Amino acid sequence: MPPTNLAQALQDAMIDVGRRLHARGLVAASDGNLSARLEDGGILITASGAHLGELTQDDFVCVMADGTPAGAGRAPSSEMPLHLSVYRLRPEVWAVVHAHPPIATAFSFAGLPLDEPVIPEVVVALGRIGLAPYATPGSSEGADAIARVIAAHDAIVLERHGVVTVGGAPLDAYWKMEKVEHAADILFRARLLGRVTPLSRDELERLASLFERMKLGTRDDFWRRLGTRSG
Repeated sequence: MPPTNLAQALQDAMIDVGRRLHARGLVAASDGNLSARLEDGGILITASGAHLGELTQDDFVCVMADGTPAGAGRAPSSEMPLHLSVYRLRPEVWAVVHAHPPIATAFSFAGLPLDEPVIPEVVVALGRIGLAPYATPGSSEGADAIARVIAAHDAIVLERHGVVTVGGAPLDAYWKMEKVEHAADILFRARLLGRVTPLSRDELERLASLFERMKLGTRDDFWRRLGTRSG
């Protein structure tokens, strides 16, 4: 059965995202995986072994919300349980990107979280970057690990296993991935130069006002994304 117009558009969008990820060095070879939610509740996900930098229309698999294949064809990514867990717990999410950005991933190997509110643009755009505990790649444990933190975060570092970002469309999730790696690069350089100091409570209050003025959400939304109460 040929893909619907929406499925075709999502495939095209994910092909673009895959090429962007590879061009920026955020994935290598067959690392990483992408998915998007269809209007009927199905999930379009990259196939096992697909190279994100060279995706074609044949590199996508459609599965039902429970992971059941929607038809014959290639096996889905081994990280499918992780993607399904995100969609189950975040019904407003329509796309998931999983990549291995080197610097952000290196922070997790060093046991250094990226969750401190240090960079104003990151605080406004992403809130606090989450950290999911280590799970064997491709296992059901990965779905359980991300389920513990996905409710409050659009960007999550998987301990020793890369980063997951979510959004309303594939490109939206991609931009968040790019921002995570850029933030990690800045923090890495700042640590080399000296001490890194989180933003003050007063400055976070001002950023909360900016967040509200930009119509990104309410002040309560801002503080919830930081895992902190307002006031």
